[in-house]
Amino acid sequence: MHGAIDLGARQSAARKQPGRQAQGGGAGAGVGAPAAGGQYVVDVTDQTFNTEVVERSQSVPVLVDFWAEWCGPCKQLGPILEKLANEAAGKWILAKVDIDANPQLGAYMQQMGVRGIPFVAAVVAGQLLPFLNGAAPEPQVRQAIDQLFEALRKEGILPDAPEGEQPAAGADAPMADPVTQRAEDALQRGDLDGAKAAFEELLAADPRNPQAKQGVALVELSRRVESLDPDRTLQEAAAKPGDVQTQIRAADVEMVSGLMEQAFDRLVSAVRATAGDDRDAARKHLLSLFDLLPPDDPRVTKARRSLQSALF
Repeated sequence: MHGAIDLGARQSAARKQPGRQAQGGGAGAGVGAPAAGGQYVVDVTDQTFNTEVVERSQSVPVLVDFWAEWCGPCKQLGPILEKLANEAAGKWILAKVDIDANPQLGAYMQQMGVRGIPFVAAVVAGQLLPFLNGAAPEPQVRQAIDQLFEALRKEGILPDAPEGEQPAAGADAPMADPVTQRAEDALQRGDLDGAKAAFEELLAADPRNPQAKQGVALVELSRRVESLDPDRTLQEAAAKPGDVQTQIRAADVEMVSGLMEQAFDRLVSAVRATAGDDRDAARKHLLSLFDLLPPDDPRVTKARRSLQSALF
């Protein structure tokens, strides 16, 4: 894997240190200590990293989510990763690392040159590949994971998908043009300004480019939620159902958490319950959220019908 880091040296060093080797099953074992996220999600510590990640990666890919309790974007990305891990049903495992509770792994992450969280690494056959840096809505995370595993299959690192299995999104698509690639690379490294500039360049060339529209909408959403605490925002929205701006912020939090239908329903309800400027603000924000999904997405189609009903 281009850019991969070999974890073998770290594993060998850990085995020489008393107490560093995890107890329990090795590479072929089932997930040893499932987290609250489900059967295919495991909490990993300084002591269990080698067994639950390095050794396990010899038989199944492992995505490692580095997070912390104080990190708002981590709370947005984490549930999305857990949902997708459970959907994958064992095709890959999600390992969650609380960097505050596990300082050795936190320091190791910094040694890799990573300075911010959330950060997700992919570990396959003992090789660590930096994968995601920063939060993103569910469709973008899902697509990134599909593209990662398709690339690994093309390199022969993973076996081909079983016959009849749905190919990864974009697997047969032509190579992205340089501007699109620049935009996606900027998103991956958390460079929102660079990503927006590239997406706007695409829109200048083709104002109806759906990928560029989604990209700009994603950047704007990411900026809006950067300073929000998800739990506090949703609690405030529950306490102030008539405050449209509070409902708008809550809808943004739900979008980055993969709860698109809840976000749409929330704003449709706000349109139905308000009038004047408040109603217009809720309506316009809902329309802006539609740009995060393909125009033919059934969730968008359903929400558009609900909005029309609320307006008329």
